[in-house]
Amino acid sequence: MAPEELAAAVRRRPFVPFRLTLTEGSTYEIRHPELCMAGRRSAVIGLNPSDETDLLFARSVTIDLLHVVKLEPLETPTTQTNGTG
Repeated sequence: MAPEELAAAVRRRPFVPFRLTLTEGSTYEIRHPELCMAGRRSAVIGLNPSDETDLLFARSVTIDLLHVVKLEPLETPTTQTNGTG
């Protein structure tokens, strides 16, 4: 994956959570732009298994962008409207 593609996904406003899939099959869900930092050849992803609303990560992983095979938006719950708004 080109670093510009990942940087664009992180900078998108409004931010849309996404999932990265790597060549060996592992996946990382990016739910907040503050938890992903794209570099030229790699990216640092902050992981917080206890609370996905917390922006302070418990640990991090560095991935090589050459191994990213897919970036897909996460399913986000849609709000139901009753047509009166």
